[in-house]
Amino acid sequence: MLAKLRPLMATAAAAAAAAAKPAPALSFSTAAAEGDEHAHYNHTDACHHLRWTAKESYEYMYARPWSRVVDFYAELVRTGAGAAGLADLFGKDENGYSLDTNGEDYTAPSENQTSTKSSKDRGGRWERVTFKIVLSYHGGSFDGWQKQPGLNTVQGLVEKHLGQFVDEKKAKQLEARSLPLEGCAVVAGRTDKGVTALQQKHLNKKDVKSSDIKDAINKAAPDKLRPLHVSQVSREFHPNFAAKWRRYLYIFPLDEDVKLISGEEQSAKTVEGPECNIKPQSFDVGKVDKIIRQLEGKSLSYKMFARDTQASRSVGPPTECFMFHSRAAVAKLHTADENCEEGTTRAICIELVANRFLRKMVRVLVATAIREAAAGAEEDALLNLMEATCRRATAPPAPPDGLCLVDVGYEDFNRQRCFIVD
Repeated sequence: MLAKLRPLMATAAAAAAAAAKPAPALSFSTAAAEGDEHAHYNHTDACHHLRWTAKESYEYMYARPWSRVVDFYAELVRTGAGAAGLADLFGKDENGYSLDTNGEDYTAPSENQTSTKSSKDRGGRWERVTFKIVLSYHGGSFDGWQKQPGLNTVQGLVEKHLGQFVDEKKAKQLEARSLPLEGCAVVAGRTDKGVTALQQKHLNKKDVKSSDIKDAINKAAPDKLRPLHVSQVSREFHPNFAAKWRRYLYIFPLDEDVKLISGEEQSAKTVEGPECNIKPQSFDVGKVDKIIRQLEGKSLSYKMFARDTQASRSVGPPTECFMFHSRAAVAKLHTADENCEEGTTRAICIELVANRFLRKMVRVLVATAIREAAAGAEEDALLNLMEATCRRATAPPAPPDGLCLVDVGYEDFNRQRCFIVD
């Protein structure tokens, strides 16, 4: 049965409104150089001459050694480590982030939270059973989550292999409409092409055993798609609307031959004055952390940090998100190449937890925070950009290779479960 989509609703309580700020010193110019694919937004603040243009930011982001991050995520999926596999990056105990395979994992809702009335006595579609499936998949191996004709998507592959569990009545309906025999999966959060997920949640409806579902998905794409846990939940449970928070981690690899610089060292590496077009080629990780922390504990409109959204969702409450947690820190990735030779890569990790995220919001936040840190902007740079009138004020989205949907929570947010904490 096809799921009916409803408008996305924020589930976390809104925080007190942020203090009023004057409009940022920004202006937009449509006079882009002929043939330039990236129109430039004319920032007019004190560090505007040090800020990368859209093209420069794009080139800087994509010039990183992304293959090491891709390999790191691929290994996490292959081993089925889930979120616990990331704990070691930050010196955390992996046991504290492991799934409870004896029952519902720590993000699962209780019966009282997700069910308001019993469905045992109902007929029709209510006779079916709902399963929550915790998936881990490698973003680089798929064309995103959402099913699309002619593309290798996670949803398409999962639903194809769940087709064997469709009941007879539904099978006849599909056959009458000349549609393929496929199951129906509702997801907690759709991911774009190249984005990895370690503990994605979705559901399937049919009276079958959990082990049967797990075995079917395991055969879909070995080492690229793994079901970590399958459990039966209440019929009213919805993986998207029941979620209270989502957690993303972005891993940005750093050049091995580039030394991280502080604000004072950065001034020495650049030439003052707008007439000089020498811009910084590195940034202070500590500054990124200070900039990104300003979002924490606030309910804000992130429309300037969204991309490819419908016009109807560019204003008002649909663009507001409450950020529970936003931190950045340096970590070391341990990877192995094709010759099984191990190596270590330094990277900046940005951890964001919010009640909801707009499309490409995390990637734009990461790219913009790094751009502002490199330019030496003030710590409230991201807050100022919230007041911009054009999305070109923010940087182009960072590559999808570094982004990972770590997990989705159905209980109240607990900061102690975060990787980057004070």
